[in-house]
Amino acid sequence: MPGLAITGIVALSLLAVRVSAAEAPEPSSIFNGKDLAGWVAPEPNPFWKVQDGVLIGENDAALKGHVLRTAETYQDFVIELEARWTGEIDSGIIFRKPELQLQFGVSRSLKKDMTCSFYTGGQDKYPEAGRAKGLESVMKEGAWNKVKLQAKGDSFIVWLNGQQVTEYRNAKYPAAGPVGLQIHPGLKMKVEFRNIRIARLN
Repeated sequence: MPGLAITGIVALSLLAVRVSAAEAPEPSSIFNGKDLAGWVAPEPNPFWKVQDGVLIGENDAALKGHVLRTAETYQDFVIELEARWTGEIDSGIIFRKPELQLQFGVSRSLKKDMTCSFYTGGQDKYPEAGRAKGLESVMKEGAWNKVKLQAKGDSFIVWLNGQQVTEYRNAKYPAAGPVGLQIHPGLKMKVEFRNIRIARLN
């Protein structure tokens, strides 16, 4: 009967949604809020410290930079974190091999804020397709901003404070690599991170 058929279709659809939700990976913390366990820090370490549950990155006196990387490598994943900064900084999330970067702050080459845009390191450093859009309505200046990055195959999607702002495809970054947090050399800067969580995607 038509009514039973429709009911069956609806039930199957709901079941599919529940199965999909069950398969969605739950991110787990990769920063314990106490120390740099699970990360590869330099020795000595003038760049990174943990204070009140916050990971703080700053240049040293010579304005050298550093990338703090996870000990583990990741290929397809979702990472969520909160970041905060004031003034001009140049930071971001570095991932995959060859390395691709999700920019936070002002680009050294473009001299403009490219937050949540992708830096490729190639000739076209910030390809138009990888540039964030609509930040003005969601970015919280000088406050904690929640960033979510999904890297799956050749697709890279970014959400800022719950709103999708970037979607980029590029097959030139296929291999697993550590996830890194950057302090750019050559300028005095400070950036803070907290609630850093990651989930691998199958």
